[in-house]
Amino acid sequence: MTLLINKPSQLSKDDFMQEFAGVYEHSDWVAELLWEQMEVSVERGCFDTIEAIAAQMRNIVDTASYDLKLALLRAHPDLAGKAAMAGELTDDSTSEQAGVGLDELTEEEFQRFQHINDSYKAKFKFPFIMAVKGATKVQIFDGFDGRIDNSLDEEFKRAVNEVHKIAGFRLAEK
Repeated sequence: MTLLINKPSQLSKDDFMQEFAGVYEHSDWVAELLWEQMEVSVERGCFDTIEAIAAQMRNIVDTASYDLKLALLRAHPDLAGKAAMAGELTDDSTSEQAGVGLDELTEEEFQRFQHINDSYKAKFKFPFIMAVKGATKVQIFDGFDGRIDNSLDEEFKRAVNEVHKIAGFRLAEK
């Protein structure tokens, strides 16, 4: 078990939200519900490890309504999309995309990402989501090629799992 430096059980609500609201992209409701769980817990200290926070946050998302999960997916930016080019990503998303070179695309690669993003969203009504940390551009393109023919149900589940991976990477940096 990996203890968090800033133990959640000892944080004020404001500090807790500052620390954990961004774990799930633009979806503060996940951290808000976790805070509520901590508030009623007899054993608050059990929330002080990365593993416990990750498991609880994952459970909150997994048991959320379809509409909340869809909103969570839609809160994610396109990979190498217009928001990235305009510098409008969260710090975490900027770092994650830059870490795999998505901030240094050739014009041809950029156009390919635009095509991928547009065709994926046209089919699924949410952005292509992939936990890109440690991946290459080729792996991202391959990921898209391997997922575009999925059913909506398969891809929805896959996208939620990718969001959980992203959250895990973000928590590991805390």
